[in-house]
Amino acid sequence: MLELAILGFLAEGSLPGHELRRRVSQLTGYTRPVSDGSLYPAINRLAKADLLERCADPGAGAARYVLSLTDAGRTELLNRLRKPADHEITDFTRFFTVLAFLSHLPDVSEQHAVLRRRLEFLEEPASFFYDGHRPLRAEEVPDPYRRGMLLTARAISSAERAWLHRVLDGDEPTENASFPLDEPAS
Repeated sequence: MLELAILGFLAEGSLPGHELRRRVSQLTGYTRPVSDGSLYPAINRLAKADLLERCADPGAGAARYVLSLTDAGRTELLNRLRKPADHEITDFTRFFTVLAFLSHLPDVSEQHAVLRRRLEFLEEPASFFYDGHRPLRAEEVPDPYRRGMLLTARAISSAERAWLHRVLDGDEPTENASFPLDEPAS
């Protein structure tokens, strides 16, 4: 999730490290705060893999630099967006990171393929609580707090499924909101 967010934000333009950290933190919100201890090792891994590059920022003082995506980084971002890992489809926060950058895919049919995977996951019966292998519905759970968890999850899932159906049925405009990347020439 962190590496995808880094690649996604740098695809929109070069950034100094502190600005990248701010944007990633805003995206992940309070649920998964981003520390320097996780951000900068991820930047180093991506730089070592030639997916991003650092250039000194002479106007910002000593040890300050600007990060830019390389052609290989653009290709990697597009590959990750085309085929998100299963846990990036099933985990709410990870999927929202994918969703934040999905418009970078130049082909709407590729965007929709990712959305269909998420919709298929959401349409499978699931719960936080089970009777054997049978998922329990909110109405079957006597504990008010657990019932609250299930009712909240149901409302979120219902809203997300409705939005996904609107997008996939063509009722939600997506064309003008995209900013696809040109893939590097081979």
